[in-house]
Amino acid sequence: MDKKQSKPCGKADRLAALRPQMPKTPLLYDLSDFFKVMGDGTRIQILWALEQGELCVGDLAALLNMTTSAVSHQLRALRTAKLFRSRNEGKNLYYSLNDDHVKDILEKALEHICER
Repeated sequence: MDKKQSKPCGKADRLAALRPQMPKTPLLYDLSDFFKVMGDGTRIQILWALEQGELCVGDLAALLNMTTSAVSHQLRALRTAKLFRSRNEGKNLYYSLNDDHVKDILEKALEHICER
């Protein structure tokens, strides 16, 4: 079965100008995956906590009333998306947001939600 091609309702020259500016499909899929990771309430809580400052797994678990195992599981997903960094200090591993981009995304999203 052939897909029906939609007839554009706008001007063809405008579409022709937009087409080369559109990000490549793989990049948009990566962006979608990024938002899937950010789309989990527990992970957002972890990111918010890390926005406030550096914390270890035990701190995060106590703050969020979770087990360290559950926090570690969520951190794995956040690590894949490169949303935080870690550093060793003695026997502890401390986590913080990877960069200001993550903080900016969280702040802008929260600002948007609060405007409702």
